[in-house]
Amino acid sequence: MILKNAKMVDDSFRLRNADIAVDGDRISAIEPKLSGGEEYDFTGCVIVPGFIDIHIHGCVGADTCDADAEGLAKMCEHLAREGVTSFCPTTMTVSHEEIGRALGVVRECMLHPPKGAAIAGVNMEGPYISSHKKGAQAGEHVKNPDFAEFKDYYDTYGGIIKLVDIAPECPGAEDFIRQASKLCTVSIAHTTADYAFAKHAFDLGISHATHLYNAMPGLTHREPGVVGAVFDDGRVTGEMICDGLHIDPAVLRITFEMLGKDRVVVVSDSMRAAGQPDGAYDLGGQTVYVQSGAARLKDGTLAGSTTNLHQEVKNLVGYGVPFLQVIQAATLNPAREIHEDHQIGSIKEGKYADLVVLDSELNIKMVVARGKIAADNR
Repeated sequence: MILKNAKMVDDSFRLRNADIAVDGDRISAIEPKLSGGEEYDFTGCVIVPGFIDIHIHGCVGADTCDADAEGLAKMCEHLAREGVTSFCPTTMTVSHEEIGRALGVVRECMLHPPKGAAIAGVNMEGPYISSHKKGAQAGEHVKNPDFAEFKDYYDTYGGIIKLVDIAPECPGAEDFIRQASKLCTVSIAHTTADYAFAKHAFDLGISHATHLYNAMPGLTHREPGVVGAVFDDGRVTGEMICDGLHIDPAVLRITFEMLGKDRVVVVSDSMRAAGQPDGAYDLGGQTVYVQSGAARLKDGTLAGSTTNLHQEVKNLVGYGVPFLQVIQAATLNPAREIHEDHQIGSIKEGKYADLVVLDSELNIKMVVARGKIAADNR
């Protein structure tokens, strides 16, 4: 397969003119005027790496914590059509047994991959969070960090956990951060920590911030909070939900400017209502009400999103964030956070053939996932 006559975003995240040849599941050549085999003409389009969503609970009626292989397969197929070629199914703050069942099903789906987007590993959002900033997480299952429990999950299910959340002010957090950060990315999340406590946690090994601004102390001129600590520490990457609801567009622009091209990750944090009509849905054992695409608990608390990375990319470009910075934040940066950037996240010979073809209005014309056409909207 050869994708011809389009501009492409190269592995340095610059636009260049080149054709892309795909052999099996890999990119085999990137050169001008390639020929041979099945050719697709994408004159006037731009080819970007496949999007990577490292924080997604569910979509199209399915949820990671359902522990249902058929539901995960539905997610894989749907996400690929939306340009997401890799993702991390994300667990909620649920019971010990429910987390274990979810991890077991995800591992089976990684061993026997469904069609569509590839599962890159698991994101554990909870249960090691603050009950004071639990957001839409179920309070009865919140617990203090327990590294022995986490290590058991990690070992039992084949090391598939790529990211784990923690509120660093909770008892046991310091030891947890030191040890867990040797196994996967540790993220500050659902926390009451102040600036000093957050900075200390970064010194211990936290290198990521879950849905920056949401469920954490914000930045003010006298209390920098967790947000200020992230701004002030080049070791830490901030993920953001860019649906225009969780964070004001002006704040999104400011944050992209502050953190630069390498330290922002776009995530959906979507729940099972994504790709579904408005109505009532379950999220981690709680009822979520979706109206005009906004997902909230009965008390009005935001409960994840119903967006997807492709829509967020379009949002951000519309808000005035530079196109190439947006694309890197939805591709290479998340790949780095889960230590998979040697395989995915950019268009480079030898990497997986995960490609999204966009027209001049950023609509999807084609998605190639692991060398197979997952969506064709020509």
